[in-house]
Amino acid sequence: MVQGSPPPSGAPDRIRLAGIEVTATHGVYAEEKVTPQLFVIDLTCSLRPRPDLDDLATTVDYADLAGRVAEAAGAGSVDLIETLAERISTVCLTDPRVAEVEVTVHKPQAPLPVPVADVAVTITRRNPT
Repeated sequence: MVQGSPPPSGAPDRIRLAGIEVTATHGVYAEEKVTPQLFVIDLTCSLRPRPDLDDLATTVDYADLAGRVAEAAGAGSVDLIETLAERISTVCLTDPRVAEVEVTVHKPQAPLPVPVADVAVTITRRNPT
């Protein structure tokens, strides 16, 4: 295999951002709409093939992506973390270099009647283009 060539399996390159922390007012209950709580976002973007160049312009800038995801997650309250995950996937898929994204939204402080370490939802979406 030539150095820098894609793996023989054809597996895509992936960018993973784990543990993006956002404080926001998402939730079904009235108190959740006024009292901010922690949400933690993990995402993996599968990338389209790119030229073998050491150039940021040929790939996804993960610093920019993290900022855009955090901004979207903190904007405008939604009831369901499924809706929040969908919003985040849309942000990721606006970049045509992203072929697919898996988004997990954790809600560790979800108001439940029994102790639970974490509540999370994971979605996978593909870029239609």
